[in-house]
Parts: sequence; structure tokens; C-alpha cells
Amino acid sequence: MRFQTPLVPATLIRRYKRFLADIRLADGREVTAHVANPGSMLGLAEPGLKVWVEPNDDPKKKLRYAWKLVEHESGAFTGVDTSLPNRLLRAAFVAGEVPGFGDYPEVLPERRYGTGSRVDFLLRAPGRADAYVEVKSVTLSRRPGVAEFPDSVTARGAKHLAELAEVARGGDRAVMLYLVQRTDAGEVTLAEDLDPGYAAAFRAARAAGVEAVAFRCDLSPEGAALGESVPVTIG
Repeated sequence: MRFQTPLVPATLIRRYKRFLADIRLADGREVTAHVANPGSMLGLAEPGLKVWVEPNDDPKKKLRYAWKLVEHESGAFTGVDTSLPNRLLRAAFVAGEVPGFGDYPEVLPERRYGTGSRVDFLLRAPGRADAYVEVKSVTLSRRPGVAEFPDSVTARGAKHLAELAEVARGGDRAVMLYLVQRTDAGEVTLAEDLDPGYAAAFRAARAAGVEAVAFRCDLSPEGAALGESVPVTIG
């Protein structure tokens, strides 16, 4: 999946009000970019970071740039757009390109389930149990090669795990899918110190039969693609 417009490099000045960031373009201009990320972005919003932004000339949009990537000193990339995982995975599910999920011809996004929630994807196939798939974007890394989730307290994430557990108890397939938006991480684990409640909900969900799978997202200033599966190293 290629970005709609070629990304351009910039330097982060500051991120604020969750969805806004002031950046400095290569020509020295300072502009405000949209940030499609409501999370804490722990470790990804430090002033001076090299970032990549997508220009646009859409008159319906108030801001002319959207922040898409962080480029680390190592040359690795982290994606900060939390809308990208679902768009990428929807295309991959439809194409049958997600390992372990290639035999579901019906891909239904944002279907109601549980208590006032919507599952990211409901996958269906004749003669098979439905598969309920929740997707989480993983961007935090505090140890080399290891991605962590979550990067802040997420009561919503714990609620989704509890609802997936009910799905599993009811006989359908329930899956927690972590998409690692980092090119420098080869496994996923829990940031239990940041949200012990989520860690407890995860373990309860696993005990109820919820699957935990993870895939890396291959990222560059040209675009994004579903990468290889990576282990979820959580007890």
C-alpha cells in the first residue's frame, strides 16, 4: 500500500492537543501537521526527531500535512498513523494474504459485538466458526528489538479483551492481532508496568481461548506492507 502522496522529511518541533504537531520542513518553513494518533506516543514525540509527513492539497482539509513516520537514528521507521493498520489489514484479509486467515471469503469491518463495541473485523466462511479479530497498533519499544503494548493505560483495550473472551467461550474464533508499526522490532510483549490492568485482562482472555498473533508492518517513506509474523512473548 503506497502513500497517496510521496512523503517529505521534516523535523518535529512539538506535538500537542494529541492531533497536532508543529514541524519544520527541509526548506525551513514551520507548519502544523495532523497527527492521526490519540495515544501517548511514548518515545515518539520528542522535539528534534526526524519525521516524514504527507502533503495534500485537499481543500476540505484544514491542514496541508499529515505526520506518518518517525525515522530513528538507526535508520528504522515507526508508523504513527493509527488508521493505517486497519486499512492495511482489510486489504490483506480480502486478498487472503494474512497467514492463518486465508480461507475467510467474507471480511466485514466494524461489526457490533459485546457490550456497545465494534470488532475491527468479523471474518466468515461457510461451514466454519466466525472469527472475531481485534487489531492494535504497536509502536512502543524500550528494549532493542522488542515492541510493547500498550504505551499508556487503555481501559478500552481491556474491555475488548474481555469481550473477545466471551466470544471464545461461545465457540467462535477470537483473535487479538497486534500490528507492529516498527521496522526494528522482532517480538511483542506487554508493557505491564504501564498498564497492569491490561496485562491481567490479556492473561484472562488467553485462558478463555483467545488467540494472540502479531505481524510486523514493513514501512518506508514510499508506503507500507504487511510483513512477517513475529512472536507474542507473553506468559
